[in-house]
Amino acid sequence: MPKDRKRKNMLIIACIMLFATLFTLVPAFSFSVTAARRNTGSVAEEYVRYQSRLQNIEKITELEENGFRLLEDQIFAMPLQKLPEDMPEDEVDEVWFYAALDKQYHRLAVFLADDNGQILYKTDQLEANYCYPGELRQPIEKLASVSFQDVDNDSDTDIILIAQCHNDRGDYQEKSYKVGDVLFQEDGSFYRDYRISDKINRFDMNKNPACILNFVRDGRSTEFLYTAETYGELLSHNFRVIEEQSYTRNFEKLGKMKVVPGVYRMVEYDVFMIYLIDEQGNIVWSFQPMEDYDNLYALKGIQGKDLDGDGFKDLVVFAKYSYEGDFGELLVDTVCTVYYQRTAGFEKDKDFTANYECTEEDTLEALVGKIRAYWGWQT
Repeated sequence: MPKDRKRKNMLIIACIMLFATLFTLVPAFSFSVTAARRNTGSVAEEYVRYQSRLQNIEKITELEENGFRLLEDQIFAMPLQKLPEDMPEDEVDEVWFYAALDKQYHRLAVFLADDNGQILYKTDQLEANYCYPGELRQPIEKLASVSFQDVDNDSDTDIILIAQCHNDRGDYQEKSYKVGDVLFQEDGSFYRDYRISDKINRFDMNKNPACILNFVRDGRSTEFLYTAETYGELLSHNFRVIEEQSYTRNFEKLGKMKVVPGVYRMVEYDVFMIYLIDEQGNIVWSFQPMEDYDNLYALKGIQGKDLDGDGFKDLVVFAKYSYEGDFGELLVDTVCTVYYQRTAGFEKDKDFTANYECTEEDTLEALVGKIRAYWGWQT
């Protein structure tokens, strides 16, 4: 058979097989699209019913019957304006602040009411209600903190909120974290600026109300820690280098790098970061070993050594971090964080640290030995 005719026959056979495959997939594809539409419709219908329950609440006493649980530890008298300290208490215009969680979907709602419990204002348009985008159910555990401050210097009282969340899936699975928000008072009502809320949470300025106030009112921000491109930019924003832990190493894939650990002060908190800087002063890589802790309590050491036996220098960080407990107490954890050098940069360890809990007795040298033993080799 001539080669061109043979190719033609083979092409016809391939087309027939492809058509048959696609034909069998069409019903499944059609079903998946229909199911998706049904699911989308179901979510929309559930949201309408949820909003109906929320809008039905006209008095605080109606929360329970409409499926909301009152957070009894977050009830406060709230002055509507910033007034002189010598103003008599009976002349202060106050309302009552309440917060509640929807029992079914764990969505947070806040309410302002008069002395008789009559609702004057309510909203669930809060940053914490968008942790799972496009879903009704949210991972909110509680409202961790509320503060009443004049955030934008207009003499009206604004509301700072911090919710505690705990994801059951995704990148933050089984991790707790905070979500900060600000409700600005204007013309007798309140609004939320999503751009401000986004920066508060994206750049970890949600530790407590003082941090949020430091950013929104005073203009201090940690954003540069994540966006700076040069060592000079870091220093120009008052990044304080921890000189005794800074050194130069040859990282095989990246070349000669200066390891630069340091902190930036936000209110009473030291935000900890580590950078790899090349010989031209450019930031090549950055690390955030502190993660969701509030503060660097003590840096016990940093070492650049091959830990997993692949011939490339890795980075191990040994430090103590502090955070606020459920009852406002100061808690401190001792943490070892490991980053393995890979072809495209660094990869955070998820194996050794998941199986080993650091103690006060640990030393950096001892940890290096344990990590290497975990990977089955010693030097």
